[in-house]
Amino acid sequence: MISNQVLQNTIDGIKDISHLDVCVMDAGGHEVVSTQPVFREAAAAIPDFAVSPADSQSAGPFQFFKVFDENQLEYILVVNGSTDSTLLVGRMAAYQIQGLVGAFKERYDKDSFMKNLLLDNLLLIDIYERAKKLHIQANSPRVVMLVETQRDKSHDKDALIILQEMAGAGSSDFVTQVDENNVVIIHGAENEYADEAIRRYAEGLLEYLQGAGVQDARIAYGTVVGELKEISHSYKEARMALDVSRIFFEEKTVIAYNQLGIGRLIYQLPIPLCRMFIREIFKDKRPDEFDEETLTTINKFFENNLNVSETSRQLFIHRNTLVYRLDKLLKSTGLDLRVFEDAITFKIALMVVKYMKYMDQENQ
Repeated sequence: MISNQVLQNTIDGIKDISHLDVCVMDAGGHEVVSTQPVFREAAAAIPDFAVSPADSQSAGPFQFFKVFDENQLEYILVVNGSTDSTLLVGRMAAYQIQGLVGAFKERYDKDSFMKNLLLDNLLLIDIYERAKKLHIQANSPRVVMLVETQRDKSHDKDALIILQEMAGAGSSDFVTQVDENNVVIIHGAENEYADEAIRRYAEGLLEYLQGAGVQDARIAYGTVVGELKEISHSYKEARMALDVSRIFFEEKTVIAYNQLGIGRLIYQLPIPLCRMFIREIFKDKRPDEFDEETLTTINKFFENNLNVSETSRQLFIHRNTLVYRLDKLLKSTGLDLRVFEDAITFKIALMVVKYMKYMDQENQ
């Protein structure tokens, strides 16, 4: 059903053009919207007109017009006036509102279809039958983007409305919401290998949101899929990318599923298995419990791909001092970070601990 705000804007526009007062009522004679409070007398005639076979009629100073939704009476349009021009204005206004009813219904049907598609609630045969009725192309490259925002409370629009306005009526993109925290964009990709174009599009979305007053936005997206039936896969990937990015890629505002690396695997590990792994490697000491100097050294060493010379230069310490720290770590953990296999083990352990901390906080 059309929102009252849209109906009000429509009849206000009609009045601006025709200089006639207009009212929209339901079949029971209850006012929905009006341009002036002059239609109280008209309400009494509505019930009889609603059940009559006539599409329009006049009564006193008013002209009445029926607005249908697929042969079902939706509204009664009332125009204050009794001239020939009033009849023409009323017919055109009723036609316009009927068009809006159809457009909003199609939009609602598409929104419902897309939500069920994302949540994997449709049978395969239903997907293609409903897509055909809604004029949605079944085989076309698409990617699902998940937009997480913290809206500026001083702004009067939320991210869903802003992104729907950005997409516009002629866009192939579809914007919806499946929960209160995130906005979903089903974006029409150029092709199945348009990774760079998708990344630029996501960055453009962030800039648009920031310009509209929405701050601290993050966007995660899945892989490009070629068919409607696969959209739920891309959505699940985008949701995982958003979750994993909170743990391992906090500094990134745009993250793709195919950029998650080993973080994606760790995120799917059961917590008991993670605890067992940490105990086996470090016994009673967890890798995040080392002093700040040691952790800084370790992280910088990893950043420089285990290069001793470059790491010591960036830490402003002598090469021998770095070697001493690495030897000290070797004695306490049995892992030599200068050996690739040991470095990988230690890096994974740090990520596992970070994942465990995040899950503990989520479960509190």
